[in-house]
Amino acid sequence: MSLGTLDRNPPPLFRQGLSAASKLAVYAALAIFLMVADARFKLTQPLRMVLATALHPMQRALLAPVDAWEAGGDYLRGMERATEAENQARRQLVLQAEKLSRASQLQAENDRLRALLKIQAAQSVPSMAAEVLYEAADPYSRRVVIDHGSRHGVRAGAPVINDAGVLGQVTRVYLLSSEVTLLGDKDAAIPVLNNRTQQRGVAFGGERSEGPMELRFMAANADIKEGDLLSTSGLDGVYPPGLPVATVATVERRGDTSFARVSLKPTSSPDAARHVLVLEPLALHEAARSEAAAANSAEAASAAQRKAEIKSDAKAKAAEARAAAASKPAQGGER
Repeated sequence: MSLGTLDRNPPPLFRQGLSAASKLAVYAALAIFLMVADARFKLTQPLRMVLATALHPMQRALLAPVDAWEAGGDYLRGMERATEAENQARRQLVLQAEKLSRASQLQAENDRLRALLKIQAAQSVPSMAAEVLYEAADPYSRRVVIDHGSRHGVRAGAPVINDAGVLGQVTRVYLLSSEVTLLGDKDAAIPVLNNRTQQRGVAFGGERSEGPMELRFMAANADIKEGDLLSTSGLDGVYPPGLPVATVATVERRGDTSFARVSLKPTSSPDAARHVLVLEPLALHEAARSEAAAANSAEAASAAQRKAEIKSDAKAKAAEARAAAASKPAQGGER
């Protein structure tokens, strides 16, 4: 038999194998057997423990990037929360600092108001409290505007003071506000008295380049020194006496002139003035006092006159009573 006649193809059994349905049935039976055996007899429990122990390092290695990602996210979220907490703390510190600044301002304002009340209590001149609104927009003058006017009883020429001393004088009065010309204005003038030597003089507003105020017409040999305190003399009939006005800043004596050049520094700073007292002009106050004294005198005179009339009436009635009593015995004797 020749080799070409041999059939080299495998038998049909080995060529085709198990059918798909047979494989499905075998694998399904095996799965059911394993599930029943594991559920009822725990046959695969040791194998599961061995596999879990063997796969644990691999699981940890595979979970390391996830853990690192989550740890990084937690760190970033923690940093964000810490930054937000820091910002919140900073905002609270700013608010606390603002409240502290307001408390300090209120304390300083209360101190100034207490000082104003002390001045008001010390002065016998009627006064009213006012607040400085703003500085007048005039580059050639020094004026401020207060929140009281003719409706509140403010009069032109009224002195304006604060806790440090004289601030200025009311020059214009409106219905609800008034303009106050400061002592540093070039047209301002106020009679002063040197508290150390009791020497009188007149202080004028000076040029801003030369100083806010100056004491003019002082003799070159006058007894005046730096640091002397000048107060109101009360001779002008406007300012009450004894109010602080300014201190002597510099004294310049030159041989070519018979007057000394005296620069003054006001005791009251207009830039720091917020609450002021508006006083009634001294002349008006004295006139009111004179009228009140005259009225009191007239009332006293009328009261004395009424008293004298009452006494005279009482004397007349007493005399009539005595005459009547004396006439009764005489009539009885005639009978």
